[in-house]
This record gives sequence, structure tokens and C-alpha cells, in this order.
Amino acid sequence: MSRVWDVPVEDDSTRVRDVRVAAEEASACAGLPPNRTATAALVATELATNLLRHAEGGRVLINLVERAYGDGRRTAVQLVALDHGPGIPDVAAAMRDGYSTTVAASLGAGLGTCRRIANDFDLHSAPGRGTVVMARIGHEPAVRNQGPPPLGPRTGGVNVPLGRAEHSGDAWGRVRGGDRLTLMLADGLGHGAKAAEASTAAVQELRGMAELPPAEILRSLGRALRPTRGAAVALAQLDLREAQLSFAGIGNVGARLRTDGAWKPLLSHPGIVGAQAPASVPVQRVPWHANSLLVLHSDGLPSRWTPPDDGVLPGCDPAVAAAVVLRDAGSAARPTRDDTCVVVLTAGGVSRHGSGA
Repeated sequence: MSRVWDVPVEDDSTRVRDVRVAAEEASACAGLPPNRTATAALVATELATNLLRHAEGGRVLINLVERAYGDGRRTAVQLVALDHGPGIPDVAAAMRDGYSTTVAASLGAGLGTCRRIANDFDLHSAPGRGTVVMARIGHEPAVRNQGPPPLGPRTGGVNVPLGRAEHSGDAWGRVRGGDRLTLMLADGLGHGAKAAEASTAAVQELRGMAELPPAEILRSLGRALRPTRGAAVALAQLDLREAQLSFAGIGNVGARLRTDGAWKPLLSHPGIVGAQAPASVPVQRVPWHANSLLVLHSDGLPSRWTPPDDGVLPGCDPAVAAAVVLRDAGSAARPTRDDTCVVVLTAGGVSRHGSGA
């Protein structure tokens, strides 16, 4: 089970320290060496300071993730800062290396330096809606001037535990086999450690099924999850050769597909994988285009959330797109009722502010 950190940054510099300590704890869990742990702490400090200085607060989510490229299956620390502030009026200026928040608690690094020292970096800012900044810190120092990341579909997500618990009962994973890329979100029944056991078992089982179609993957997951309390599962498989997306879901998990600016839901069916799953589940198949974006989410997200009308999101790092969905779907008036995981699949391409290593 992976640890999850959800740190509010609302009032004073004490919260900046809390975010830094959480980043150091996450780095220890990921096995990062001391120099990269220091990098994670520096980036965490700057992101938290920016929330206080420019957005009157927000939150920092820290997840342990597999990097999309470069480190293979090695675990990285992903830091995501979210706010409902005024947005960044001049993103280009804010991204210049050495640009400082000019506040005492800041180390003066600025977002430009965060981008330079992180292995992956991206941000999304919209006037009146706020800003999302994402940085991933891997085991090796970031390598500059090695060119953009490989073209092709990209995946990413954010995971938030209910009540800032130590573990989330949700988990997600991906696996690639030939021309097939399979993305899965598992929501363990209930929440807490037992729910996390179920969702983690699903992710581990998925790693050995890269070549299987969705229906067979669900059957195998059903057998693997019988010793657990079971999980709701959303499964999306992209066939790159056929440019076709196949989707199958069991339980209270959601999926929405954006193509050519229009959103459509993909339907899941009642049941619990590993406990009360139907004998067979219809697989929905839809075309996949160069501007397509898929969102999978657990039921911690409000059931009637409004998808963002934002043509920039398909070009963002998928974790940034997931965080924008998470931020805009919830509010203080609609607190989450469960663990919440949002996962995004995009067609690929290079983000406007990102860096890859």
C-alpha cells in the first residue's frame, strides 16, 4: 500500500514546514537518495510558499507514482499544488529561472527553478479559477536538453485519502503490451487499510496481464480479489494500431471521454470485483482521436461534477489535468465523502510548460 499525503496550506509558514516534512517522508518511502530528497523538499517549500503568497492558501497532494518514462518502474515523488486563487497573470514571467515570490519563508527558487530541478513539471492556470502546479522528483537528477519525452499516449493521476488518512482505498495502474495500453482505477470497498489492500492487489494483478483484453482482465481480477473485501474497477484499454478505446467498469466508478470538445459518459455496471461481480460485462468501444482525453474517477468525486470546458487540458501533463478535475469538481460546500482518485489518459504530445527526463 502506498502512503498518501494531503497537506492544507491555509494560514502561516507552519504549513510550509508541514509540506516540506511530508515531502521528505515521501522521499524516504520512495527510496530517493539524499540529493533528490533535498530537491523534493526545496520544490515542496516553494510550492507551499506560493500558495500562501499568491493564492491565499490551497493544498499540496503528495503521491508515490511510477514515472512515465526515464526511470521505468522506479518510484517517484509527485507533488501537486492546487488553489482557487486568481491565477497567474504572466505565466512566462513566473516560469523564468530565478523569479522569486519575495516572501521571507521562500527560498527564492521560483517556479522556473522548480521546473529545472524536477524530472517532470507542468502547470495550468486560469484567471479566476486558480492554478495547479505539478512536479515529479525521481531517483536521478533531471537531465536538460535531451529533447521532449516520447510521443504517444500519456497517463497520470492524483489520489486523495478521506479525512487526510495515511492510506487511500483507491489505487490506479497502467500496463503496456505491444500496441495495447491498459489503464485501471480500483476503488476498494469502504476506505482505510482494508480498502487499500484490495485496490493494491488489483494493481499488482494488472501488471501481469498486458496482453489480455478487458473482459479477461476483469475475470482474472475477480479471482485475485476474492481474499480481499473487493473493489469497484474501471478498465480502459487503448489499441494504438486500431485507434480504438475499449472500456469496461464494475461498481461505482465513473468515466468520461472528451473528443473534439464534447464530453460523453462511459457506463459501469453494478457489482463488486472479487465479491459480487456479474458473469459478463459489456465492453464499450469508441474511436480514439489525437485530441481525446479520458477521465476515470472513483465515487469520492461528486456524482454530478461538470467536466471542464478547457481545450488546453489535453496538452497538459495528465496528472495536472486530473488535479484540475479534482479541484473544480469539489468545494467547501461539497466535501468529499470517500477516498478520491482521478486518472487521466491523453493522446500524447509535449505540454507547454513541462520538462521530461
